[in-house]
Amino acid sequence: MPPKKVPEPERKPLIGRVGTNLRVGIVGVPNVGKSTFFNVLTKSAVAAENFPFCTIDPNESRVPVPDTRYDYLCDYFKPASKVPAFLNVVDIAGLVKGASEGQGLGNAFLSHISACDTLFHLCRAFEDDDVTHVEGEVDPIRDLEIIGEELRLKDEDALMKKLENLERTVVRGNDKKMKPEYDTLVKIKGVLVDDKKHIRFHDWNVNEIEILNKHLFLTSKPAIYLVNLAEKDYIKKKNKWLIKIKEWIDKNDPGSVLIPFSGAFEFKLLEMEEDERKKYLEETKTTSALDKIIVQGYKALQLEYFFTAGHDEVKAWIIQKGTKAPQAAGRIHTDFEKGFIMAEVMKFIDFKEEGSETAAKAAGKYRQQGRNYVVEDGDIIFFKFNAGAGLKDSKKK
Repeated sequence: MPPKKVPEPERKPLIGRVGTNLRVGIVGVPNVGKSTFFNVLTKSAVAAENFPFCTIDPNESRVPVPDTRYDYLCDYFKPASKVPAFLNVVDIAGLVKGASEGQGLGNAFLSHISACDTLFHLCRAFEDDDVTHVEGEVDPIRDLEIIGEELRLKDEDALMKKLENLERTVVRGNDKKMKPEYDTLVKIKGVLVDDKKHIRFHDWNVNEIEILNKHLFLTSKPAIYLVNLAEKDYIKKKNKWLIKIKEWIDKNDPGSVLIPFSGAFEFKLLEMEEDERKKYLEETKTTSALDKIIVQGYKALQLEYFFTAGHDEVKAWIIQKGTKAPQAAGRIHTDFEKGFIMAEVMKFIDFKEEGSETAAKAAGKYRQQGRNYVVEDGDIIFFKFNAGAGLKDSKKK
């Protein structure tokens, strides 16, 4: 008697763009260290072999995602080709108060934010007489509120225009087909305009998320907060603003990540030779924050990756969380998805513990999975597929 099918848990769709070519945008008011951070982040990353388009535009780069699992696989197989996962980072020019109404170059900058999927909110918590602040005194809380309000106001403006257009067809024209979208936008108005809150703070149902993903409002994008400290404060792990910023985030954006870093410190590391850098880090008993920032940015995009690994190539294939095996196979080649038969899966930890693919098989840790298998981050996978001329696998792609 065949085993009973276990019903799959309901998977709530994610708010945001569907795809793997997603971006993190660096936002903040002028002169808080955005360009310094962007330059350090991208120049510190050594481009991998066969790693395409390391610099996409002058203000956009792809940064390899640090991962000890990927490093281990490369050391183990010593492949001819190495392709890590990457994070697309966009440096967006500073926003000023009134940007939502076109102040400064507000409309252009806000359109750049619209093209991103997650935001690094960068604020300044260092004093420097040589670096003036557009608002006068240094006050990161004020700066965060300026950015948040400008994004909300821009969404409010866009929402009211969409509602006005839909009102003609739904209310006056009695278009029942468009009524669910109209009702959802009215609900968004309650959150965005009446409550003065960002869209992502509300709990939306599946149908509402589908409509949100059609419009991609700025305040529906997740945020990570980066606090730029003076080098001395970063090393001492002390700054008068850190506790206040944490309290502000807990109140206004609960659950979001706060990462202190120092642009000056990271730039100094970048200028050092490897031995000098190692000695300096040991003396100051501190570490770079860049790896943590990259990893958190990647997680905020709801992305993950599986590995294909062998002597020819070790590659991290980027997928969205919740992707099933056939669609993951399709990332390698569309034929893999069309002719999908099964996925042969090893967990990275099992491969490392057993020491080889053969040993993992002997230990019963090499499993055959069907088309309903949801790929997990770090899986090592070989796909079996039918390309119309017999059984093939992804090892021989």
